[in-house]
Amino acid sequence: MTLRIGWSTMGGPPLVVVGLFLAAWEALVRWRQIPEYILPGPLRIAAALGESWPTLFPSLLFTLAVTGQALLAAVVLGGGLAVLLAQSRWIERSFFPLAVVLQVTPIVAIAPLLLIWVRDVRLALVLCAGIAAFFPMVANTTLGLNSADHHLLDLLRLYGASRWQVFRRVRLPAALPYFLGGLRISGGLALIGAVVAELVAGSGGTASGLAWRILESGYNLEIPRMFAALALLSAAGVLLWAALSGLTWLLLHRWHESAVRREG
Repeated sequence: MTLRIGWSTMGGPPLVVVGLFLAAWEALVRWRQIPEYILPGPLRIAAALGESWPTLFPSLLFTLAVTGQALLAAVVLGGGLAVLLAQSRWIERSFFPLAVVLQVTPIVAIAPLLLIWVRDVRLALVLCAGIAAFFPMVANTTLGLNSADHHLLDLLRLYGASRWQVFRRVRLPAALPYFLGGLRISGGLALIGAVVAELVAGSGGTASGLAWRILESGYNLEIPRMFAALALLSAAGVLLWAALSGLTWLLLHRWHESAVRREG
């Protein structure tokens, strides 16, 4: 599964729409005189972001670090498992359902158990986020490896190519677009998994990421600060998506149809 996206989708019309939405939001809050403890306006949220930056920024870095480590683990373990599954239909039928079990089990149900079993809170957060990001890497990469042109596979075998040569010259290029599509999906899921795990850990006062700042602000009725933390999380998700989309374009734009720019 691949998604087509260009750099123009990250600017231009979307920015205009976002600007109009924020302007309408600010106008509605002022017109209806909505108290900030119910719905603060964008300007008040921006002010709260500036005021709380010394505490919110380190929490943002913590959440991004957990997300990055979880995504890296999902790439290494998920990609490695996909290579194993692609070697044999019997292996795929035996082990793929186990990956499905991880996908369909809610992270919010797993997180409390991992926090009990794993003494290191940060490691437990990484494990939760990694589980959330794991399945797309396995599913997409396996699909890509199995989508290699069978005529080319038969031709290489006819000429006596080794299993490694077949993998490097046919299967790996065929799987790369699928792998990168899974990477973009897993990036967002890793961030979501990190936030969910932090919310569970933060309810016990043992986390310091942005999700904990959201809980803390809610406990103290600091609603503008809560919205500021939410805005930082949203911005982090958009930037992560843009970075992974840029990596996809960089690796595919010279040869793959999904990244070739067309007129119109």
